[in-house]
Amino acid sequence: MKYRYYICDVFTETRFGGNPLAVLPKADGLSDHQMQQITREFNFSETAFVFPAKAGHTRHVRIFTPGGEIPFAGHANVGNRIRSCQHRGICEIDSSLTVRFEEEAGLVRVTIYREQGAAMRCEVAAPQSLSLGKTIDAQLVASAVSLSPEDI
Repeated sequence: MKYRYYICDVFTETRFGGNPLAVLPKADGLSDHQMQQITREFNFSETAFVFPAKAGHTRHVRIFTPGGEIPFAGHANVGNRIRSCQHRGICEIDSSLTVRFEEEAGLVRVTIYREQGAAMRCEVAAPQSLSLGKTIDAQLVASAVSLSPEDI
């Protein structure tokens, strides 16, 4: 089976600048192993695989790094959203458009804005609030990075 992919330059208006991202807009039929192999082949920080929605939202998205699948990534959502907007030709209008991606971390709301003559921009709402884990002892951190505890 053949798959189409797009290379996106995220966070820039310059070709070959910014943060590269690969997007496979129709990834149906790919196994976890195949997605991981494809991601390693691209060797970008992230690759987004897009599937039909499972729960009635816009799309189901899976994001992989060369080391494995991750539940959420802002840059992958921005690049995927802008890529689909450009592909569909819907960003010639002066408006905003919001989509909801189903991801492992939860529902991700992405809004794209386009004003005449201006660059596209996106806002991503993380699926969960920031939560902090346990505090690590300064002595342990200091010894791990060859500093004194007072430097932490």
